Amino acid sequence: MKLQFPFLNASRRKPANGFTLPEILIAMTVFLFVVAGMIAANLYGMRMVQTDQAKLNVSEWTRNSFGRMTEEIHACDNVTVGNFTNGFFLGLLDGETQQGSGLLIYPFANDTNNYILYYVNPSDKTFRRATDQTNTAAILAYSVTNITAFSAQDLSGNVLTNNLSNKVIHLTLEIYQPGGFMKDSDYYQLETSIKQRVTQ
Repeated sequence: MKLQFPFLNASRRKPANGFTLPEILIAMTVFLFVVAGMIAANLYGMRMVQTDQAKLNVSEWTRNSFGRMTEEIHACDNVTVGNFTNGFFLGLLDGETQQGSGLLIYPFANDTNNYILYYVNPSDKTFRRATDQTNTAAILAYSVTNITAFSAQDLSGNVLTNNLSNKVIHLTLEIYQPGGFMKDSDYYQLETSIKQRVTQ
């Protein structure tokens, strides 16, 4: 009978083969491609989120700001298109083309001390809302590229040359948003038409 002692032959066994250098390099290359693909996918996703977030912010701002302006024009007694220059609003007269950078709203009849003013400030290219109260000018939008934002039109969309009571106020805002990290520059053109409700 032959006795075998495996532990005595352990040192005589052939050592297990490891990975060769080309195999390690190939594995590392594949791994790096996978990691690069995951990073690129994440960066693309972040960029899409930034783009969608910017559009959602513009949509929300448009809904809130234009909605408020619509309610104020619907409920007002009188509204006048004019120009805002050097800190003053000057309404357009009959015979002048009713296009300008500002809109003056009088909420109550025969009360010119109570007003709401929307205007494009040409010095810093902002769109603002102010009231008769001191220091109430609030910036609603930045980077506005058009100065002539308001116009008074008839029901067919023609710009008026007189201050009719049955007019439609048309607002056009062109806004440029500069690019930043993970975000391209963008351009928006926002338009709305609001008709004053004429009470009998």
